[in-house]
Amino acid sequence: MRNEEKSTSFVYKILRLFTVIHPGEALTVFLLSLNVFLIIGAYSILKPVKKGLILTKYEASQEAYLYAAVAILLVFIVKIFSFLSSKVPRNILIISVTSFFISNLVLFYILGILNTPLSILGVIFWVWVSIFGVFVIAQFWGFSNDIYTEQAGKRLFPIIMFGQNLGAYLGAKATKKLVQPEGPLSVYQLMLLAGAILIISIILTILIHKREIKKIKHKMATRAAEKEAAEEIEEKPLQKGGGFRLVLKSHYLIFVAFMILALNYVNTTGEFIRSAVWKQTANEARVTGKIEATEEADAQYYTKIESGFHETVNLLGMLIQLFLVSRIFKWFGVRGAVLFLPFIALGGYFLIGLGASFAVVRWAKILENSTDYSLMNATRGALFLITSREAKYKAKAAIDTFFVRSGDVLVALTVFIGTTYLAFNNENFARVNVVAAVIWIILSFLMIREHKKLSEKKQNNQLR
Repeated sequence: MRNEEKSTSFVYKILRLFTVIHPGEALTVFLLSLNVFLIIGAYSILKPVKKGLILTKYEASQEAYLYAAVAILLVFIVKIFSFLSSKVPRNILIISVTSFFISNLVLFYILGILNTPLSILGVIFWVWVSIFGVFVIAQFWGFSNDIYTEQAGKRLFPIIMFGQNLGAYLGAKATKKLVQPEGPLSVYQLMLLAGAILIISIILTILIHKREIKKIKHKMATRAAEKEAAEEIEEKPLQKGGGFRLVLKSHYLIFVAFMILALNYVNTTGEFIRSAVWKQTANEARVTGKIEATEEADAQYYTKIESGFHETVNLLGMLIQLFLVSRIFKWFGVRGAVLFLPFIALGGYFLIGLGASFAVVRWAKILENSTDYSLMNATRGALFLITSREAKYKAKAAIDTFFVRSGDVLVALTVFIGTTYLAFNNENFARVNVVAAVIWIILSFLMIREHKKLSEKKQNNQLR
């Protein structure tokens, strides 16, 4: 272990500038940060492609309806995941799920070069990326929660989140530079690039898993205890029981689930408003001759404008993660950190409700999304540090997939009613979000109360 500490002394010295880090922790937290950097980097390449393909053929309101399809699919996917996690060790589960998504990207590339109609391929790819985005990220944070204790997670998660934000920033920036017509790659070649990045993330997962087993073996005094600890991590699957059942059995997890549902409702309604503004901007560019009137030119234009938006979002998110998140955790704790984003969203949509210009919508969403991707993502991961091992995988997967997308279904219903019967414009939808943000804040306070109870109960049990 001494040689390992010497080999990571440079990383240790760098990381300790940003948070409290103990000797022996540097390499694991660095590898986890690199892993999530790659996962989110791949996702940030796929997100602009997703938006580019769907807006080429459909309106923003039609895009919103797809969220309902995603939520329905996730009901079945979460059940399959819960079943597999009860049968398969965590490292095999993560590798298998990620490999499945990589194979899908190869298939999408083949369909793209075979000129599959965008009216079909765009919809399928949009739904797939929406599932990929919540599922693989939830899986990673379940893995991280399983490695760290609550106290260690509070110290180290901000560093891991910086890796996530850096991956998001560079992924969006790379997409903006690489996509045609100025760049060398088509939207379909970007899919293969994302798949190659995910292969490297699988290798890192294997290295991290083996390192954790080695660390526990080193710490154990007896051969019997060593064997038992290794089997606990390497071979023992999770106990039986579905993720939904775990959520419904816990008041704390119920409030976490509905708080995140409200969060996603507000964010997705904002994404609908943003897509509508993007569509208007593209129509104006087409009329003035800035872009050609072809599907390929439309897809490239949307991909480029979307990647530019995410580049700014992720740069700001990275700065928040680097300089603010660990301090917010230190000063306000996990419970206090939960309240920052809903109040930011409340103010942003209040301004949009007064006038949904391109600049107002763009910067309100930049501030909201950058806080979501940095502070709120780290906070959401930390909320599960006080839960059981089963909850960290199964309940978190259920919440980060089904409950997140249930918020999307409510958005689809809101958009349908608003556009079909109420003649809502963007400002009206922003005012709906103001009300939703208030509900989100109330749910956050209820969750904070349960978190405090659970934390105190856990501390009392440890003292006995």
